Amino acid sequence: MDATELKYLKILSKQYPNIAAASTEIINLQAILNLPKGTEHFMTDVHGEYEQFNHVLKNGSGSVRRKIDEEFGNTLSNKDKKSLATLIYYPEEKLDIIMQQEDNIEDWYKITLYRLVQITKHVASKYTRSKVRKALPKDFAYIIEELINEKAEVHDKEAYYNEIVHTIIRIGRAPEFIIAMSNLIQRLVVDHLHIVGDVYDRGPGPHIIMDTLRHYHSVDVQWGNHDIVWMGAASGSLACIANVVRMSARYGNLDTLEEGYGINLIPLATFAMEQYKDTDCSIFSIKYNTDYNTKDLSLDMKMHKAIAILQFKLEGQMIKRHPEYNMDDRLLLDKIDYERKTVTVYGKEYAMRDTDFPTVDPADPYALTREEEEVMNRLRHAFTHCEKLQKDVRFLFAKGGLYKVHNSNLLYHGCMPLDENGDFLKVKLFGREYQGKELYDMLDNYARKGYYGTRESGEKQKGEDILWYIWTGPNSPVFGKDKMTTFERYFIEDKETHVEVKNAYYRLYDDEKIVNKILTAFGLDSDKSHIVNGHVPVERKKGESPIKCNGKLLVIDGGFSKAYQSKTGIAGYTLVANSHGMRLVSHEPFESKENAILKESDIFSDSIEVERAPERLRVADTDIGEELRETVKQLEKLLEAYREGVLVEKSF
Repeated sequence: MDATELKYLKILSKQYPNIAAASTEIINLQAILNLPKGTEHFMTDVHGEYEQFNHVLKNGSGSVRRKIDEEFGNTLSNKDKKSLATLIYYPEEKLDIIMQQEDNIEDWYKITLYRLVQITKHVASKYTRSKVRKALPKDFAYIIEELINEKAEVHDKEAYYNEIVHTIIRIGRAPEFIIAMSNLIQRLVVDHLHIVGDVYDRGPGPHIIMDTLRHYHSVDVQWGNHDIVWMGAASGSLACIANVVRMSARYGNLDTLEEGYGINLIPLATFAMEQYKDTDCSIFSIKYNTDYNTKDLSLDMKMHKAIAILQFKLEGQMIKRHPEYNMDDRLLLDKIDYERKTVTVYGKEYAMRDTDFPTVDPADPYALTREEEEVMNRLRHAFTHCEKLQKDVRFLFAKGGLYKVHNSNLLYHGCMPLDENGDFLKVKLFGREYQGKELYDMLDNYARKGYYGTRESGEKQKGEDILWYIWTGPNSPVFGKDKMTTFERYFIEDKETHVEVKNAYYRLYDDEKIVNKILTAFGLDSDKSHIVNGHVPVERKKGESPIKCNGKLLVIDGGFSKAYQSKTGIAGYTLVANSHGMRLVSHEPFESKENAILKESDIFSDSIEVERAPERLRVADTDIGEELRETVKQLEKLLEAYREGVLVEKSF
């Protein structure tokens, strides 16, 4: 035993001070290794659609209903199963309705409590008592533990068991107990949640989704392009801030900024009213939903145009500051001919729909006016000092990254940048070439510097600029296109200028050699692993399948966002991986939370078995299992050190 190993064992001995303690932990860990693997739930591209997100999260992509079916089989009617499932999803709201409708509420409480106890026993059976105990709600922890661990059919305990239920009802605690049990079932049905990018974008409630995620028991997030631009804005990147505000204005979601995050937009509104009061803003229409207040339409269009022009200026400054980004084709403000009302793109002249830009100096088009500088400085202050936004973004940095390797799955939002031959694309940044996993790691590292770095070192500015590059750069893994044609889509009618060419990855990801090469680059066994991908909606209505490369690659963006549902034909894919294998679940559009509660209308979901495990997967087959085996190995060495007298036992 060398000195380093002995030093480690001495540290370990503080936690396990004697043979008995070390032996008990070895037995415990070996037993855990043989428990069934926990259920993983994968979701992506939720784009602020918080009601559908929350519902799918609560029902575990149908996992709760499957547990009800497994437990009760034909002993409950379909109607009773639907009612029980709805109660588990929305216990507070459903209880309010039931308490008004039921004639004999005590009987209903009794029946419901027994059913909830049965379901809880069923979903808790794959965990250790210790893990279940940690998940129990504090107010009812002891009672629930007694109920789910006692066997009512054992005669000596039957009266004890029944009296617990009776007393809960008699002292008026049944509603609170039902709520606690329902939330516990949701908690135990899914062991871990993966969000494969894009919490943010068009939907009205990304801030509500972030609240849910921050309080979720076990979660990771792979950053999507829309997450990245919000992270850049929170870091203080002016170009990212302009993008976030412009998109919020375009989709009638300024309420998310103002009410959801408390971002003060009055300086921008005042600026827009003054500078754009006599300006044609007709092409800056608002794509609003039914909740939008149209009295704000005229002002929002002015704000939309004002922030769009600011975005093009700030991005132009960024591109000039970083010639290595190879984005000179995005410098278009200086290509405008104001007399002819045209712009030259890739050497071809196109008519412009609008050239009324009161703040643009044709001689120096990327320079901000004094008033624009003041607006952007005040917006930067609002974003960087917004407590809730900073909390949400710190959560994304703490729980997320550009990719994750987990239980033989590689998760990322966009793509692995490839050239036309299928080789990893070489991307030159800061004087060095990066490709493959190294490119991902470098961008992830600089994204963190953009948020956590200091301006004095110069690394923060580099990081802020990289955050913008990840959002829109031609070789960015999460963007995955040659350009973002925002300028052309606003100002040029000719749709040939709107084309954004996807990276070769999207033409090659059905090639098994390519997918195997990507998996191998991230240290995975290509025979046993999968890539789980989001970002590009799968158009099922056109016959496209989310299952690529014989099941090795799964694209689970199916249109969670309402904006994409007409294109995809469904309302999103999710993935469930449990001890039996992997199931891909496709969802129909979610009507509303109210309908789900009143009509007990769950989302209609159709599932496909992607992969069935030849034998039931155990904890031993997971990443946690590998860690536990390593811990057992070290504990066995500690045991040997005690027995050989190398270390002396303590605390008998």
